[in-house]
Amino acid sequence: MTQGPSGTLPRSNQFKIVLLGLAFSIIAGTLWYTHEIVQLLLAREKKLADLYAKSLQYLAEPSEASGDYSFIFEEIIQTIDFPIVLTDGDNKPIYPYHANIKNITLDTTLSADEQRTFILAMIKKLDAFHPPLKVVFQDTVVLNHVHFGESPLVTQLRWLPYVEIGLVALFIFIGYVSFSYIKKSEQSNIWVGMARETAHQLGTPLSSMMGWIELLRHQAGSNPKMMDTLRDMENDLQRLQKIADRFSKIGSRPNLKEENLTEIIQKVFQYFDRRIPQSGKKVVLSLNTTVAVTASVNRELFEWVIENLVKNALDAIENGNGAVTVVLSETPNEVHIDVTDTGKGIDVRNRQDIFRPGFSTKARGWGLGLSLSQRIIEAYHSGRLTLRESKLGVGTTFRIRLKK
Repeated sequence: MTQGPSGTLPRSNQFKIVLLGLAFSIIAGTLWYTHEIVQLLLAREKKLADLYAKSLQYLAEPSEASGDYSFIFEEIIQTIDFPIVLTDGDNKPIYPYHANIKNITLDTTLSADEQRTFILAMIKKLDAFHPPLKVVFQDTVVLNHVHFGESPLVTQLRWLPYVEIGLVALFIFIGYVSFSYIKKSEQSNIWVGMARETAHQLGTPLSSMMGWIELLRHQAGSNPKMMDTLRDMENDLQRLQKIADRFSKIGSRPNLKEENLTEIIQKVFQYFDRRIPQSGKKVVLSLNTTVAVTASVNRELFEWVIENLVKNALDAIENGNGAVTVVLSETPNEVHIDVTDTGKGIDVRNRQDIFRPGFSTKARGWGLGLSLSQRIIEAYHSGRLTLRESKLGVGTTFRIRLKK
């Protein structure tokens, strides 16, 4: 894993933060710009409404009554595209109601009381946007109140940034899903190619080694020491053959059948029991289960997963003494296999990366064991392999969940 200097984030994370900051800057800029446009339009509509109110006041002035009013109706009232309700000096709706409203749909088939109720509700709604304007006669008498709202254009502009943000978010989501799918497909192809090439490369030397062992057996005759050595070589050769068979199954649909999980786990323990003393550690392997637990698995691949988890558990026990415990349990729909060690635990900062191919905290680790195990369980057995719990200095528990 690529890391920056002490106390700094990896470059990839820094780049993500920069992109995220840029995205928020764009969103904030869009919201601010749209807000400014909306405010300008609202100011324009308020001026227009004020001009409408002053026009009514102009018409009410006796000294101006003989003037030409056509420009008021043709140039001002006709250009109004936002809702307006005109009320009297006491701020009450004026009858007939349909003649004193504009850009509001009123059902004239309703009774007068119902129309009045509708107009009052509309007034309350409009006043929530703007305070009403007053039509004043001779600076003292209030003739009318003009209640006005927002035009459809302003309403659309208010929603515009949210629509834009929604579309951008949808685009980002689709892009993320697409790239994730492509990345997953590429990783899958890499896994399959690597596994099959490994199986192919192992095939030729394994066949050659089997031939050499047979030749040595004929030459050994009845030499007991030589025969013991040959048996050990055959065991190791069988082990290599099993590994090659496992790799050859990656990428193809494995045959699943009902297997005794207790028996598989015990076989894995037997393999490690012979090798733990050679590592200089004293680790107790134990299996806790009260009943024979079975599940539909591919024996070879599932055994491989248990081996990887036990191997990781043994590596995590650094002080030489410890225990690795496998607990089998059942629910009505699932089988749970918990693999617990008393090792060093996993740091919180590394937990999200432990299943990522190539990630390893070991000096010589390849970082493929957990990733491969998760793929076997999830892709080939339709189950789940997760980190259930981990505490520094206490230990770690991994859980396998298989459907019944």
